[in-house]
Amino acid sequence: MNTGSEIAEVAALIGDPARANILMALADGRALTATELALAAGVSPQTTSGHLAKLTEAHLLAVAAQGRHRYYRIAGPAVGHALESLMTLAVTGLAPKRLPSKQDDAIRAARTCYDHLAGRLGVALADRLIEAGYLMPVDADFRVTRRGEAFLRTLGVDIAAARRQRRAFARQCIDWSERRPHVAGALGAALADRFFERGWITRVRDGRAVTVTPTGRRALKSTLDIRLD
Repeated sequence: MNTGSEIAEVAALIGDPARANILMALADGRALTATELALAAGVSPQTTSGHLAKLTEAHLLAVAAQGRHRYYRIAGPAVGHALESLMTLAVTGLAPKRLPSKQDDAIRAARTCYDHLAGRLGVALADRLIEAGYLMPVDADFRVTRRGEAFLRTLGVDIAAARRQRRAFARQCIDWSERRPHVAGALGAALADRFFERGWITRVRDGRAVTVTPTGRRALKSTLDIRLD
């Protein structure tokens, strides 16, 4: 493998503004149609079709047919992690081109990073799990302690099922807005799923932001002493 040339090829694919917008529209793990992605990319459906073909051929996107529609999604956690890392570089290395908006504030407060929680909520969750002795940082990952396994079971998280997945179990993912790690990997996805299932968080329409519900605020305070502004 010619690493340099292949990195350059993938970087060029992501570096196109329309393709970058397509990838960011899918960064929360949802599947969208080509029509929806054309709106996100800000280009014509015909141009979007070409971009989707290139991204799919490079295994950055996966596509599935359902009836008359074809749905596109991020090909896997590695792609989502790469996008989050690039956002970190963009925030730290480039001067802002516009003033922050209410949408930016919502994204920074709580969002999904592919299939796990990020923003202030995701980082606060990681911090409290560490402080309570449920997680321990080990190199670039987290280790779940025995106390942590017992606690996660009370939340309904199936630790054994998460460990069986063919992906990182509990990885530290540096949050681009908070500059500190949140919980990624199979465990991060399982936690996010339980938060959605319990009604602690809901998705904000047409975006990666999530809203913590009143029920969620009470539950986070009582279970982990997480107090959100």
